[in-house]
Amino acid sequence: MTQDQALKPVKTSSTSPLIFRKGLDRKREVAHVLAESYHSDLVARVKQDGFRYDSGRLTIHIAKEFGFCYGVDRAVDYAYQTRSRFPDRTVYLTGEIIHNPHVNDRLRELGVRFLSDAGASPDDVTPDDVVILPAFGVTIEALEAFVAKGCTLVDTTCGSVLNVWKNVKRYGEDGLTSVIHGKFWHEETRATASQASRGGASHYLVVLNRAQALQACDYIRHGGDRATFLQTFEHAVSPGFDPDVHLQRVGCANQTTMLSSESLEIGELFHAAIRDRYGDAELASRFRAFDTICSATQDRQDAVLALLDEQPLDLMIVLGGYNSSNTFNLARICASRLPTFHIADPTSLASGTEILHKPVDASGEITSSDWLPPGRLTVGLTSGASTPDNLVGAAIRRLDELANGG
Repeated sequence: MTQDQALKPVKTSSTSPLIFRKGLDRKREVAHVLAESYHSDLVARVKQDGFRYDSGRLTIHIAKEFGFCYGVDRAVDYAYQTRSRFPDRTVYLTGEIIHNPHVNDRLRELGVRFLSDAGASPDDVTPDDVVILPAFGVTIEALEAFVAKGCTLVDTTCGSVLNVWKNVKRYGEDGLTSVIHGKFWHEETRATASQASRGGASHYLVVLNRAQALQACDYIRHGGDRATFLQTFEHAVSPGFDPDVHLQRVGCANQTTMLSSESLEIGELFHAAIRDRYGDAELASRFRAFDTICSATQDRQDAVLALLDEQPLDLMIVLGGYNSSNTFNLARICASRLPTFHIADPTSLASGTEILHKPVDASGEITSSDWLPPGRLTVGLTSGASTPDNLVGAAIRRLDELANGG
């Protein structure tokens, strides 16, 4: 048996495409390219020095879990392997491989085309092409459309996302509505929702936050105006959703990158609402919940909380894409404790007086002045799971330059 055969790309029939889910036998060939693109000797050294960087008046403490998680690392690796394996074929990505503009732009430079870019369309894909499915996964409908085209597929869907899918499918099979804590517009939540309503036989409700969860729980307890409820959750329910029917039995899940404490609280809110409405005797048959926050997301949230508890900091820098949910939640945790700047890129550290950043309560990027205090300076630093080490290293160097006038 060859190594390619051992990788077992899936081919379910003579007319269906190859689907690679376990790599493409090019890991060694792309390892040096990945290292050159995303590794940082400085970050490796800072880790060895106790996650601390000292220079002049500046001390930087880095959270002990940050940056690329296993799922992101795997997805980027598979994308590079795909380009290596199929150098003469058109390679598409359904959308961003991960939520980091630096990584996505590097893939564009390698000739990978994004179906989400202006002027591109899934209609462009032919049977001779290769399509990469991102770490967030895709909806059942999108997957079926690509399968029907007969193109080669490379599936990089994260294992943590697959675990959520397994749970919501089980909810549907058992007659429960999936209540998903997430952003209804996010790729992962859209994919999870399609699994929850598979074949139109089951239903879902997406709640963004505690406030929306409380609205749904109030409806469970007391009922309400059906039309108003459906208007409130217009884009966040399955087709044919009826709150009078489909909130009688629920199972809770979440987008894997949400704030863990909020997901757990939302689960408890629905647990209490079902108990209040139907009593303890029916609770087991009407409510179910699984903690589907991914371990990497949890580890990074725990690490930044530990950093905030252990170190006296003047301010916090959170590095990562503005559309990265896990990065936003890291910034959200930090902003509740001290001045926090969520930056998309090290170049956002414009000068010692100006910084481009996105506040947690803002819809877009702003510029703030006089952000870097004088005198002895202690900065906390972390990055989202889609942020490579080379950008973290660049941020350290830029902070050093601004603090010490280098």
